[in-house]
Amino acid sequence: MSGLILTPTERKAYELAARFAAFSEVTAVALGGSQSSGAADAGSDIDLYIYTRAGIPPNEQAMLIEQSGGAIRVDLGLSYWGGVNVWIDASTGITVDCMYWDVRWIEGEIARVMEAHQPSLGYSTSFCRTVMQSHVLYDPNGWFAALQVRSGREYPEPLRRNIVAQNHPVLRGLITSYLHQIESAVRRQDAVSVNHRVAALLASYFDIIFALNRVLHPGEKRLLAFAQRECAVLPTAMAEDVGCVLTEAGTASGAVVTHIGRLLDRLDEALEAAGFDLGRR
Repeated sequence: MSGLILTPTERKAYELAARFAAFSEVTAVALGGSQSSGAADAGSDIDLYIYTRAGIPPNEQAMLIEQSGGAIRVDLGLSYWGGVNVWIDASTGITVDCMYWDVRWIEGEIARVMEAHQPSLGYSTSFCRTVMQSHVLYDPNGWFAALQVRSGREYPEPLRRNIVAQNHPVLRGLITSYLHQIESAVRRQDAVSVNHRVAALLASYFDIIFALNRVLHPGEKRLLAFAQRECAVLPTAMAEDVGCVLTEAGTASGAVVTHIGRLLDRLDEALEAAGFDLGRR
């Protein structure tokens, strides 16, 4: 890193990576999130991915935090999100979000998606994107670089079509589709349920949008901005329609159903223009 001018966030990330590198369990360390996607701002935290072949003992994880300067506050082993450690660095005030990913698990995830072409309900390729766009901080044997190559290969056409086939019917094509569940919730005036199902509908909607454009899914944040910046093919008035759906979802009014119908009609038009047979007559 000689000669490079690093921000405080980057310096802290490299310092932590060097400390993790001392553990025999660690195969690679990478910086992800907004710091690697180009979307970072003054309030962005450090998303550190620790790729391991065995677990690091919890007491040693806690000791590493203390040795790196300590923390104003620390939450260790958050099982709600897969054993994540989160702390606020005492010297800089930067929040560090430290995720431990098993080497065999992430290799399997990349193979499942990019090689076996298996989709999910929403976020189908988000792990692939996390790996592909991460900045390598420690990778002595080139394992992570090879994984990035596998993640960033040309977008497989079977995967693209499988994502659409998996996510499109649940929007409104099934008896138990998201739209039908939202209609039922509106009749009950159940605003909590409306919002719950709208979130699921939008997850599948954006999964389709990114697959349609052969773009790896960027994850949970700034989806409209990413879609507008990276996707050449978008439904007509997508941002306006999404905004209307979100506005009306909080009221549980019948208008939310109307806006979702328009949103999905325009998605179908974009898919059919791209050559997808949706079976509409």
